[in-house]
Amino acid sequence: MKASVGEQVEASIGENVKSAIYDSILRLSRWLEKNDYSSYDTFDGLNARFVRPFTFENGLLRTVLQQGVRRFPINLRPLLGVAKGHSTKGMGFLARGFIRLHQVTGKQGWADKAESALEWLIENQLRGYSGACWGNHFDYQSRTFYLPKGVPTIVWTSLIGHAFLDGYDHFKDDRYLQVAASACEHILHDLDTYPGSEGTCISYIPNQKCLVHNANALGAGFLARTYARTQNESNKALVQQAMQYTAQHQRADGSWHYGQSTNLHWVDNFHTAYVLDSFRHYNKSTGDNRFEENLNAGYTFWKKTFFLSDGTPRYYDHQTLPLDIQCASQAIDTLVYFSSRDPEALPLALKVAQWTIENMQDKSGYFYYRRYSRLLVNKTPTLHWGQATMMCALAALYQSLQRNGKQN
Repeated sequence: MKASVGEQVEASIGENVKSAIYDSILRLSRWLEKNDYSSYDTFDGLNARFVRPFTFENGLLRTVLQQGVRRFPINLRPLLGVAKGHSTKGMGFLARGFIRLHQVTGKQGWADKAESALEWLIENQLRGYSGACWGNHFDYQSRTFYLPKGVPTIVWTSLIGHAFLDGYDHFKDDRYLQVAASACEHILHDLDTYPGSEGTCISYIPNQKCLVHNANALGAGFLARTYARTQNESNKALVQQAMQYTAQHQRADGSWHYGQSTNLHWVDNFHTAYVLDSFRHYNKSTGDNRFEENLNAGYTFWKKTFFLSDGTPRYYDHQTLPLDIQCASQAIDTLVYFSSRDPEALPLALKVAQWTIENMQDKSGYFYYRRYSRLLVNKTPTLHWGQATMMCALAALYQSLQRNGKQN
């Protein structure tokens, strides 16, 4: 990005721009209410009750079904017997978005929505573990493991845990901090850790070795943020070691592979953003700046690699397509989070948001899943991967634009 881009966009931020962002939020909110906060998920293909039996529970055939449903350019789910559902991860992102909207508008309706989402998450946490945790409402076949529905993951638990920390900070309700602290107990006691030459990696899921950088960093970032509020030293001991593990595996160009196994050696937009957010959570929560160089190198790589000049978010470091709603939403959220460090971040977040609203938002209010070309669009209304993440991201952007306007 050229240095002048930020200045040009900054000058154009007016009330009409803010109103357009808020209008997009309201249209999305109305769609969510109309659909009872229920829809499809990107990886719910194994819920296809009409064809799942023909996988014969073979890992390869499960992968073919799951990825076929995910990647096909139109929504096959109604034909295959995949039902819409409620997503715990989606509710976590929605709670964060609603909290931000209440902070910036003061409207009680947003507070009510946020507290309702958090209460739903409390009621729908998984049982039988050492602390609060959440997972998929569908079976999932990855490249390295099979995960039945109802088994927690560190990614879902950490991202939802952040929602409870936000809720505690905003509503001053001790119950929300207790839930976050409980989620830390799950990470500390139910997930295996694997030492490397430097640092320790937290496994993605219980009882299996799955070393994934964004998962490890998300867990550590959440533990660090909770530590800043509870001063639980058991959190802090693992946090630094986990961040060290991902830091030592940073590549020379500033990027991270998705995971350490050779079949996980790709670099994409939103997983990189998760890692960056987590390093910043660590820095802010602990006051320890030992990973500042890693953070700066990673952010510089991410910002220069994953955006076209018009704000289009690229998927991979070597390839733009597919244009995926998760890349857009997480890019907006991360850019807003880094705007206090980088004066170009907020204008770029706005460009990404404007591109996304223009190219990915349906007239009915929801956001499309993927765009493959000008004419070929997968319009599936995925819930957490799209609607919830966009609500969270646009709320952060709107909040930041309003605050900047008041300061100016």
